[in-house]
Parts: sequence; structure tokens; C-alpha cells
Amino acid sequence: MTPAARLSAAIEVLGDIDARRRPAADALKDWGLSRRFAGSKDRAAIASLVYDALRRKASAAWIMGEGTPRAVALGMLRLQRGQGVEAIATLCSGERFALAPLTEMERDRLAAATLDGAPASIAGDCPEWIEPSLRRAFGECLVPELQALARRAPLDIRINTLEASREEVQNALAYLGPVETPHSPYGLRLWPGEDGRGPALQSEPEFLKGWFEIQDEGSQLAALLTRAKPGEQVVDLCAGGGGKTLALAAMMENHGQVYATDSDARRLAPIHDRLKRAGARNVQVRTPRGRMDAVSDLDGTADLVLVDAPCTGSGTWRRNPDAKWRLRPGSLDARRKEQAATLDRAAALARPGGRIVYVTCSVLPEENDDAVANFLSGDGGFVRVEPYDVLGTAPASLPGAVILTHYGLQMTPRQTGTDGFYLAALRRRT
Repeated sequence: MTPAARLSAAIEVLGDIDARRRPAADALKDWGLSRRFAGSKDRAAIASLVYDALRRKASAAWIMGEGTPRAVALGMLRLQRGQGVEAIATLCSGERFALAPLTEMERDRLAAATLDGAPASIAGDCPEWIEPSLRRAFGECLVPELQALARRAPLDIRINTLEASREEVQNALAYLGPVETPHSPYGLRLWPGEDGRGPALQSEPEFLKGWFEIQDEGSQLAALLTRAKPGEQVVDLCAGGGGKTLALAAMMENHGQVYATDSDARRLAPIHDRLKRAGARNVQVRTPRGRMDAVSDLDGTADLVLVDAPCTGSGTWRRNPDAKWRLRPGSLDARRKEQAATLDRAAALARPGGRIVYVTCSVLPEENDDAVANFLSGDGGFVRVEPYDVLGTAPASLPGAVILTHYGLQMTPRQTGTDGFYLAALRRRT
């Protein structure tokens, strides 16, 4: 497919997403299944155009003066990819599979329109209704923080220290040009190509041998800041596919015990193969059956309870830009109820003197400090751990990069170069 045909296809997919209010991945999959002629490079290029357009949906519509899929795609080429009027015009020749030629108004707006005077929700590309919440989080830095959330994310991997060192993995993957992550001592970073695709790391021999896992540096740091130690009894209460479970097992050097569970048994499905590949031998997977509580026998025994809480995922908008446009107030309310229930469950698991580490991949105060404040207001015998104390054993570069909140700390793409992870630590009184 030509670049012009790819752009036309991306606009078709954007129209489907708008019309059916569906996830971008589903729309792209359906487009590919019905267009068997499109090769893998074509599909990757079209997906990249779609995701970039969703990243800049509001600002692109602003400069183009309308929010149609065509306008958003054209505005994105100018804002996100830095293309000039003539470069965009060559993609709109009106020839076979190409878009109709640019109108005079489109040319004028592509040439001269700016974001000067645009509201924060436009300049930062977020839903208008959530702006007050985000302003609580970022204050005067709101627009720069949101613009960082609208950029492409890198591809980070975490070295599995049970099997290899960072130097060994970096040498093995040298042909891909990995660099050390800025903060995590266990991370390496790669950048996707122009088509948005990263290397097929899961087919690398070193991945198959368990030397590394794909994991954002922010997630790596969240695991690191739990300060899990060899010999401890740890419950990963929302383990999902096991990303942080694996990191905890490595930190504990296979000594002690990690109990990995999740309220949704389906989310635990990938964890078994990942544990085997990683050589993690101190993990028990507790799969719930029906309404059974899979860790009820552990109440009052855990040194550490990790709550990687269900959330809106607003901190991952770089990777999932369509999610921000599908976010609704009702979804936020539902997540807050789940967070409160999960914290209450974690409280029963912690022993006297034990701790809860509460983590979200969100930048919304309602899911972060507010959730912690509501939990502590119940006087369940827990006190906050000062954020400075949480950072006491952190890599030296991290304390000056994170945003400190009243109860915890916030990572963001702008501040730390990671996804938007929040973390707070709580200790049960003895």
C-alpha cells in the first residue's frame, strides 16, 4: 500500500471507532481481517496513524476547525509528525486510494492555525470533563504533563536477575541499540520505529530463556519501592498476568513466599508460563474458584501486601490513547469502589507491623491520594509511610524526579519518562 492509501485506511478506521464507540484495537483487527491484501507493514503503519490521531484528537480538531476523522488525521500529521502543507497535500492527490485534494480552508488551517488560546483540555488532548481532576494533580504544569501523555511511549524491559545481568542482556540485544533506563537499575529501553512497531522481543532467545520481561520502567520502580526482602511473606492481591509478581520474586532472590492472586481468575492465566520461564520458585498462584477467597488462610500473616489496584489507566494514555476518549464518569466511580474494597481486603491480610503498598497506573487524585485518605479515615489501624521514607532506598535519580503528594508519589512521562504510576505505602500499627 502507498502512504496515501494507508492514510485513507486510517481515516476509515477512525470513522469506525467514532461510529461504534469501540476500542481502537478491535477496529484495527476487523479492518485487517476484511482487507487480506494488507501486509503486516501496512497494518502496522495504519495502526500507528490511528493511534497518533487519537493521541492528538482534540488539538488536531482545534487547528482544523472540525472533528471529522479526515480533519483529525490531517491535523495530526501537522502536530504529531511535523509535516508541512505540501507534504500533506501529496497524500491527498485524489488519485486511486488517496484522499480528495485539500480544500483551500484545509490548506489555510494547516499553514497558519495554532493552539494559542486553546483550553487546557484541547492543548493537552483530554476529555473536558476530567480536566478539573487533572488540574488538581498537576496545577500550572497541567498542559505540559498532558502533552507528555500524548507522546509515543518507549519499549522497556526488566532484567530478570534470577537468570541474567543487565550487562548480559544489553550485550545480547546490542544490535537493537538498548540503553539503560534512567532510574530502574534493572531496565533497558528501546524506541519503536517510525511505523510505531518495536522489535519482536518475545521471539528473542534471551526472552525465551527468561532473561527479561517486557515491563514499563514505572512498573519496575513500583515493584522496587515495595522494598520486598528475601524471606518475607508477600501477597500480590491484584497480580493479573504477573508482571510485578515476577519482579518481587527476583527482588526476594527466590527466598520467602509470594502469593499471587486476583479477583478475576482469567487474568491469572499467563502467569504460570511466565513463572516457569523466569525460574521463579517462591511464588504460589492462588486462583479463586467461584466466590471463594483464595487467600483467606493468610489473614494477619503478610509482611507486605501489594495492591496493584484496578483503575482507569489514565497513566497509560501514551500506550492506549483511545482509552481516554472512552473514559466516562461512571467508569471512574466504579473503579473507586473497587479500590476501596481491595484496600479493605488488603488490610485484613497484613500482620501487625506489616505494610500495604498501594499502586495505580493513574494520574487522577480520586484514585490515588483520595483513595488512600478514605481508607485511612476508617481507622483500621494503619498509618501512612512518609513518601520520603518510601524513597529511602530508591535509585538516587528518582526522588528529584517524582511528584510528591500528601500520601505518596506520582510518576509521569514528563517527570520520570515512565507511564503515570502512583504509589503510597501504609503500615499497620503493632
